[in-house]
Amino acid sequence: MPDATTDYIVEIEGLGFSRGDRPVLDDLSLGIRRGEVTAIMGPSGTGKTTLLRLITGQLEPERGDIRVDGRHVNRLSRRELYEMRQDIGMLFQQGALLTDYDVFENVAFPLREHTNLPERLIRQVVLTKLHAVGLRGAARMMPSELSGGMARRVALARAIVMDPKLLIYDEPFAGLDPISLGVVLRLIRNMNDALNITSIVVSHDVLQTAAVADRSFILADGKVVASGSPEQLRTHDSGFVQQFMHGHADGPVPFHYPAPDYAEHLLSRRES
Repeated sequence: MPDATTDYIVEIEGLGFSRGDRPVLDDLSLGIRRGEVTAIMGPSGTGKTTLLRLITGQLEPERGDIRVDGRHVNRLSRRELYEMRQDIGMLFQQGALLTDYDVFENVAFPLREHTNLPERLIRQVVLTKLHAVGLRGAARMMPSELSGGMARRVALARAIVMDPKLLIYDEPFAGLDPISLGVVLRLIRNMNDALNITSIVVSHDVLQTAAVADRSFILADGKVVASGSPEQLRTHDSGFVQQFMHGHADGPVPFHYPAPDYAEHLLSRRES
């Protein structure tokens, strides 16, 4: 449970969510501290992306409470929810650029939708954000002309164009070559510090996430099983945490799916 003496921008208490009969999150509690880069990690299928959707109000929890900047997300009206989302920037897994718009218009899109800024000011803001990610010179390129790393950086420029308080990255390292990966890592850290915002990075990439995170939470079985700095997690006494952080193939999460005894199974005449 979050410490009441610490300033949190996101507070989650007793969160529960299921898909059908399958629990995804079960009595989950955590707090995201303002001004930090916080990582949400865990094996595939542990509810990391679901947690993001609950934080942004795309899904409703079955129980528990979610507060973002003091607002109870699951109690907001639709209008209040839209207002809250204007304070949140989101970098989706694949960038999610609008394919019929060039780079400039992709970044300008939130400004055109949510503000009445004059065209001259929109141009200045968009070019400033593109310069911040190193792509001012690509303003008139189309998404189809961009590499994967460039597309991810354009998406980041769009995510910060409204000067959000909270910036969320959903698997930002997936599919990037080493150079693009290094650029995105640097941007995550530099953007957080230069813009004085809070960042949440959802990933299962331990090495890359540890390079930028101030604090990490590891999810398993719908709960937080460990939290702390990257160094604290590397020396954690949990066998599961050790297996996850060091990438061991076998451990508390076994290599073999549960099955009958091997010799008996081979000799059995029954169908498998």
